[in-house]
Amino acid sequence: MVKKVLVSALVCVIVIMGGCSNQPNEKKSNVSLIKKTQPAPIEINFKQKHNSIAFQVREEVKKIDEIYDVAVIEGDHQILVSYKVKHLQRFRMKKIEKNLTKLLNKQFPNHTFIVSSDYKIFLEAIRLKEDLEYGNLSNKVAKKRLNKIIKLKKEMT
Repeated sequence: MVKKVLVSALVCVIVIMGGCSNQPNEKKSNVSLIKKTQPAPIEINFKQKHNSIAFQVREEVKKIDEIYDVAVIEGDHQILVSYKVKHLQRFRMKKIEKNLTKLLNKQFPNHTFIVSSDYKIFLEAIRLKEDLEYGNLSNKVAKKRLNKIIKLKKEMT
C-alpha cells in the first residue's frame, strides 16, 4: 500500500516537473501550429533593395481581422504570402483568400502575389526563414526552395 502511494506520488511529481519545463530554444516551425509566430518577412534577392515591400505587405495582411499569423517571402519576381486564419473563419477561407489577393494587387500593382492559407505552405515558409537565419542556405538554394514552395502551391490548386 505504501509502495503504491510512493510510486503514484513520484509519477505525479515527474509529470508536473515535465510540464513545467520551458524550452526557449524551440524552433518556430515546431510550435507554429499551436502558437502565433509572426515571422519577419524574408527577402531573397541577389540585388539588395533599399525599399522592401515585404514589410509593407506583412503590415497590410496583419490589419485583416480574420488572419492571425502571416509569413511573407519576397523573391525576385514573386511574393509569397502565407497566413493562418482564425478558427471560426475557416468556412470563409476561399473568400478571405480572394479578398486578400484583390487587396494586395490593388495596393502593390507592380508585383505578383502567391497567396495561400494552406498550413503546409506556411510551415515551409517558416522553415525557409529559419534556415536562412541560421546560415544553412545560400541565396541560390533559398531561391530554389522558394520556387519549390510556389510550385507546391500551384499544384494544390
